[in-house]
Amino acid sequence: MKKIGGYMVFFGLFAIVLNFFDRVPTILMWIYSWGDTAAWAIKIGLVVVGAVLFFMGKPEAEEAEVEVQQEESAE
Repeated sequence: MKKIGGYMVFFGLFAIVLNFFDRVPTILMWIYSWGDTAAWAIKIGLVVVGAVLFFMGKPEAEEAEVEVQQEESAE
């Protein structure tokens, strides 16, 4: 989840910055069909949800340790 959240934050911030240069990532072009306000809401929501996923996700090292411990206890 941490990786997905990081990507969401990156793309949200990337879209916000590119908007100031009148460039829009093609993957996010569809959000402008609903107007500028809705596009801003979606971009900000993308950043917020991505940040929540990033900070709520477990560190990858802990996930690997938990998996190893579960495999050892199953044996």
